[in-house]
Amino acid sequence: MRQGKYPFVIGFLALPVTLYSVFVIAPYAQAFQLAMTNWRGIGTPEWIGFDNFRRLLNDDAFWKAVQHHGILLLALPLITIAIALFFAFLLNVGGGSRGGQRVGVRGSAFYRVVFFFPQVLAVAIIAVLFQMVYRPDESGLINGVLTKIGLEPVFFLINPNLALWSIIGVLVWQAVGFYVVLFSAGMASIPTEIYEAAELDGATKVTLFFRVTLPLLWDTLQVAWVYLGIAAFDAFAIVAVLSVDSGGPDGATTVLAMEIYRNAFVYGRAGYASAMGVALFFLTITFAALALRVSKRESVEY
Repeated sequence: MRQGKYPFVIGFLALPVTLYSVFVIAPYAQAFQLAMTNWRGIGTPEWIGFDNFRRLLNDDAFWKAVQHHGILLLALPLITIAIALFFAFLLNVGGGSRGGQRVGVRGSAFYRVVFFFPQVLAVAIIAVLFQMVYRPDESGLINGVLTKIGLEPVFFLINPNLALWSIIGVLVWQAVGFYVVLFSAGMASIPTEIYEAAELDGATKVTLFFRVTLPLLWDTLQVAWVYLGIAAFDAFAIVAVLSVDSGGPDGATTVLAMEIYRNAFVYGRAGYASAMGVALFFLTITFAALALRVSKRESVEY
């Protein structure tokens, strides 16, 4: 510090900035460059300009994947946040007041462990587990129960009308636990006096949730929405392992990451796959910026 603060700061930032540039910025730049070529994964890339992006505009598989991401962007955050908020409220506030502190329902500590359990499992393992859950015969968890009570089995992953929603169900199941913990941390920071004052005014639990908890959790909800939106642009591992024919049936569950993988490693069109990756990059950045802008509001101080 005797030599000045700027050399001191630069000395600390030099290594992390260098590593970030080499392992993050450089691969992005290379992907943008390859998107302008017809590279097939081997040989010398040939520069073709924006031809890959023009081709994307007429690619039905690309637009079908984008459509699926649109459904995921609506369904995944809404369902996950709604369920996580409900459970977090029960685990932190639902038990009322005890000894001047807000407590959750009976057994809330145990339920926290149960809800968080999917987070300790690898995504591929979760997909394999749900292969057993969704099996179309009697050995499947759901269809086994349906068969026992005399109902017809449901073909979750084979029916094009159900396949994507079955994938969304797995994504929600896998994500809820993390957001229960996230919202629980936010609720724990809300002073008990606010809840007590609202209850003295005659507020019910429903009123407490919508008039007290939600406004004071707005910043946390904003973060959760952005994270889940970014997750909605991925879903590669679940789709690759769980879906029929890696994105089927007939492309009913395909996503952009799946199409990128297929074009790069199955069809040998690395340049075209890079163009899809660039499109996915800008879609993700655009969503994050719009979500932060639309959900921006003044912070509530307490």
